[in-house]
Amino acid sequence: MSDSVSTDTAVPVPPAPTQPEPQPWRLSRRGWTVLLSFLIVVVLGLLGAFVQVPYVGIGPGPTYNTLGDVDGTQIVQISGEQTYPTNGQLRMTTVSVDDHVTLFGAAAMWVSGRFALMPREEYIRPGQTEQQVEQENKKMFQDSQSNAEVAALRYLGFPVKVLAAEITGKAPADGVIAPGDRLIEVNGKKIAVQEDVRTALTGTTPGQSVPITFQHENEAPRTASITLGRASDFNPADKRAEGFMGLAPIDRADVSFSTTIHLQDVGGPSAGLIFALTIVDKLTPGEMEGGQTIAGTGEIDVKGNVAPIGGIPFKMVAAREAGASTFLVPADNCAEAKEKVPDGLRLIKVDTLANAVKALDDVRGGRPVPSC
Repeated sequence: MSDSVSTDTAVPVPPAPTQPEPQPWRLSRRGWTVLLSFLIVVVLGLLGAFVQVPYVGIGPGPTYNTLGDVDGTQIVQISGEQTYPTNGQLRMTTVSVDDHVTLFGAAAMWVSGRFALMPREEYIRPGQTEQQVEQENKKMFQDSQSNAEVAALRYLGFPVKVLAAEITGKAPADGVIAPGDRLIEVNGKKIAVQEDVRTALTGTTPGQSVPITFQHENEAPRTASITLGRASDFNPADKRAEGFMGLAPIDRADVSFSTTIHLQDVGGPSAGLIFALTIVDKLTPGEMEGGQTIAGTGEIDVKGNVAPIGGIPFKMVAAREAGASTFLVPADNCAEAKEKVPDGLRLIKVDTLANAVKALDDVRGGRPVPSC
């Protein structure tokens, strides 16, 4: 029997394999190129979508048949006087103005060919807010309505009266005359039209006292004495030598009936001509437009003179798309209009309300009309 032998010698264990140290994450050159390109595209996309350019976009705006209604309400409503039925359309035209144009928006407008880009400062003066621009446009629109009413009723032979439209702050008339007061006499001269006020002050001097007779609302007329000032004290550019009263007169219709224009979200003065024609058409027998769709534009004053406006190429496009076959163009806009007139649209040149009425009568009678 043999003896067993034990030993303390350990069996060698092979070492565990070593793990490679983690390497920092790295992009290849191609990866960097792809990433950089992606970031550039994102940045350009954000800039194009959100960064505004110093331009406004101008294009064709909506048109309105002023002989008709909007949402069931007559656009031009005359109450208290006989009106006559009409047949056809008188369309006032507008332009759309987008004053938040982005890079992408500007590119889209340019490609479409339907819009134009104009420098922003031509529509919004430096330092002027959008709210101020909107208020100015609304006031011009309201003034155009009043001027259209006076021009139309004067054309039809109705009388006019003269009101104080604005009073210069701290001027001699301030605190004596209020806006809206009717002017009856100034310096002993009767006031029949607004020009009479200026004529009445001819030959006066600063410091001279002159009587003025006026009527406030429905009160009895009364007379006050006003000591005239110097115009340059209130406006350095005004070098008038005669005495200065500090009020702006305006003609208004002196009738017992009322004319109301219902139209929202429209600004500017260029609807005056069409409003005046609408009033004339409603207050006279017959059909001025002869069943046709007539469009047009033009600022109008209380004497019926038609002044040029802006954006006429876009207004003509809007008119043609609304079915108009004839477009009334202020005489001073003719050169621009005839360069871009849409096919199928006849242009008629007008410079006064009376000429516009006659031109439409000639159209209806098949007679020649003045064209651009």
